[in-house]
Amino acid sequence: MRKLTLSIGAAVLATAGVAVAAPQIAGHVQADMTRAQAQTMAAEHFAKMDANGDGKLDTADRAARQAKMFDRIDADHNGSISRDEFAAKRGERREGVQAGRHGMGGADMPRARMGGHHGMRGGQGMRGGMGMAKLADTNNDGAVSQAEFTAGALKMFDAADADKNGTVTQAERKAARDAMKAKWQARRAAAPAQSN
Repeated sequence: MRKLTLSIGAAVLATAGVAVAAPQIAGHVQADMTRAQAQTMAAEHFAKMDANGDGKLDTADRAARQAKMFDRIDADHNGSISRDEFAAKRGERREGVQAGRHGMGGADMPRARMGGHHGMRGGQGMRGGMGMAKLADTNNDGAVSQAEFTAGALKMFDAADADKNGTVTQAERKAARDAMKAKWQARRAAAPAQSN
């Protein structure tokens, strides 16, 4: 249970930071962003992730999102996913990713990779996720409230706003993303040494 909650926390901060750190989403370069815009975007992301509308992100929301994903793949709604249904959904995702790379994907582009969720799972394992979850879940209750989510997003915004003028430019966004990438690579390189 705790492991699942920590994974949610990692996904939360990855999603909250996407507006600040990602240089492009759905094939287009983001414009400069003000702190107010970042706060609005964080509220929109939180609302999408709060699947049951209870004002917090926890295991119940993850279960609801997984059920929705299962239902999208289970085309004949018989309660199981056949190999053909799985292959069909995988083909749709590939087409969407390719369309996005060519600037044609727009709003229909699959969002699974956009928020960094897949990246959090593989390379960093739980060590990276734990630190991020602790940052998001500031009162350590095992859930992330909207206030905690927004605070995490604004903390990332403020870190990226190098000149502290209330706007993150494309150059600042790139510098923040490059710094984040360097930290992740350093952690990944240090991980095998720690496990021995």
